[in-house]
Amino acid sequence: MRRDIKLVCFALFISIAAVSCKNGSDEQVMEIEEPIVKNIIFLIGDGMGVSQVYSGLTANKGHLALEKCNHIGFIKTYSSNSYITDSAAGGTAIACGKKTNNGMIGMGPDSTSMKTILEIAEEYGLSTGLISTSAITHATPASFIAHDISRGNYEAIAADFLETDIDLFIGGGRDHFSNREDSLDLISELEANGYTVLHSMDEIMEFSGQKLAGFTAELHNPTFSEGRENMLPASVQTGIRVLSGNEKGFFLMAEGSMIDWGGHANETDYTTSEMLDFDRAIAVALDFAEKDGQTLVVVTADHETGGMALHGGDFQTGHVEAAFTTKGHTGVMVPVFAYGPGAEQFQGIYENTEIFTKFVDLFGFTLN
Repeated sequence: MRRDIKLVCFALFISIAAVSCKNGSDEQVMEIEEPIVKNIIFLIGDGMGVSQVYSGLTANKGHLALEKCNHIGFIKTYSSNSYITDSAAGGTAIACGKKTNNGMIGMGPDSTSMKTILEIAEEYGLSTGLISTSAITHATPASFIAHDISRGNYEAIAADFLETDIDLFIGGGRDHFSNREDSLDLISELEANGYTVLHSMDEIMEFSGQKLAGFTAELHNPTFSEGRENMLPASVQTGIRVLSGNEKGFFLMAEGSMIDWGGHANETDYTTSEMLDFDRAIAVALDFAEKDGQTLVVVTADHETGGMALHGGDFQTGHVEAAFTTKGHTGVMVPVFAYGPGAEQFQGIYENTEIFTKFVDLFGFTLN
């Protein structure tokens, strides 16, 4: 009898160990019988480090929606060939679970294509979506859907959208689909594949179908201060509404692209206004997750931009004083914020590739 009890306890220990142990990004699968989450909303603030977050918090007089995230960690952002990553390698590491060289999209350093978390979610029957304030073909969103040796091959990246079953995408980049050097009309191809193609936020917000290609600009959208208005929060709201019709669940990635651009410009107000707009999109995601109870929200960055440092501020007036160390990216760790079922898995310090691993685990996917 005692021997039987010991055997049962040993078997239970092995089962728990199989679920709990991870040995870096090479071990990408955790066998679990049931998914822990139904939906994941993943928000990337491009270029967002701790200073960018705190600048937004200061400008908003002491509070951000982001503060509702009750589990916080940090990721290491270096690429396979550089201490300082670019958005292509940073996005690919997160989307595919493997480090790659700067400039590469959805491929390893040997130019071998790698499946993304979005593509895997599609294979499991989940609905999927991408949203960006930049061109939808830009490095970060492209990392979740395309496979190319260069982030600059925008027309090839646009063509990759037609190789997937993505349900919804909203962003700029219309010219990469319709005003191409090869004269191909990918807009017509999207329509032939069942997509409703819309060209304004008013139309996009009213969309009630299942497959949406929403183009909000010929290339990139304006900055928030130049009149982008509520494009990002409204797109996240639309994405959630459309994708949540799938009983199997959904994966949605939304990028606040221009926090990065404010850092490159070394402009405090630019950076801060984009951070606040990103936080409004985060608020939409958190509101849904709180009501739904089966949705995980994760917020992070691909890297920090500008080496932003805060040397003054006022919570009462929202005034922010900052200085920058570079007009490029930096190599510092960036924060990860999580809310909802499985959020505790995102605590600690770890490689950016482990975001992918954790998503796979929490969705209950099995990789070969």
